[in-house]
Amino acid sequence: MDWEIRLTTLFVYISMQYDTRLWVYCQRFGNNNRPEFTDQEVITVFLFGIMQRRFTIRDIYNYTRNHPAEWFPKLPSYVAFVQRLNRFESLFPALAEQILSDFADKNIIRHIRMIDSFPVIIANSKRSSRAKVADEFANKGYCASKGIYCYGVKVHILGAGRHKTLPMPEYIGVTPASDHDLTAFRQIAPSVEGCGLFADMAYIDELEKQILKEQGVELRTPVKKKKGQKRLELFDRLLSAGISSVRQPIESLFNRLQEKTDIQTGSKIRSFRRFDSSYFRQTLCRNVHYGFQLLIGIYY
Repeated sequence: MDWEIRLTTLFVYISMQYDTRLWVYCQRFGNNNRPEFTDQEVITVFLFGIMQRRFTIRDIYNYTRNHPAEWFPKLPSYVAFVQRLNRFESLFPALAEQILSDFADKNIIRHIRMIDSFPVIIANSKRSSRAKVADEFANKGYCASKGIYCYGVKVHILGAGRHKTLPMPEYIGVTPASDHDLTAFRQIAPSVEGCGLFADMAYIDELEKQILKEQGVELRTPVKKKKGQKRLELFDRLLSAGISSVRQPIESLFNRLQEKTDIQTGSKIRSFRRFDSSYFRQTLCRNVHYGFQLLIGIYY
């Protein structure tokens, strides 16, 4: 059966990654350092449940207990499963990074990169001034794409272009909502070399453009109207349209993430710990399964 092939492939991949590099993120020094239900099985159950479109831990656990139960005869209680899963808070980012590396295919267009950001909204405009959830990191900022003030964070993605499909993320970062996109980009700018970088008008900065040029990077953004200018010249309009068309795949990537994970809605976050670990762990892993689908040829 198709789901059995998926499950087997996933378990083999997780076991291989765990044995070579992921074990360092969940070492045990006590007597229970060889549990009957292995770490590899915990990760496999979690990710396979997501592949079956179960997006809460409770649903994933119930699905596993009621369907492929014979594959996991040592499945612990729900409480124990959650406790085990919480131990892997630092493992999942490393796993996601490895997946991105493993599935960087030949379709990548190395000389084209694109960058943009999207908001994770913890409190909307009406409550943004009063919100205090996860204030160690989140704050109030302006979301230009939605034209609203909101309380939350921004997720920044720099991706490499791919032929006729979504870009491959190379850098993913999270900043407070008030941080400017250009400020966030400057943290990774020195590592970007030899490409055309397509961005929106938030990244327009002549000094930054000159610095990037010395690294072999051509920063390409839509043309911004001059003060008092009501309409761009024909050539500038055509140039802006062309740059926007190249940037379209990263907008499509954001739309796909939102469609599959509802990542931009953070209204259920109630603490920094919830925001920092559980929320992004589950949201991130909802997207990790696309890599495994690529592995067994579901998309191609």
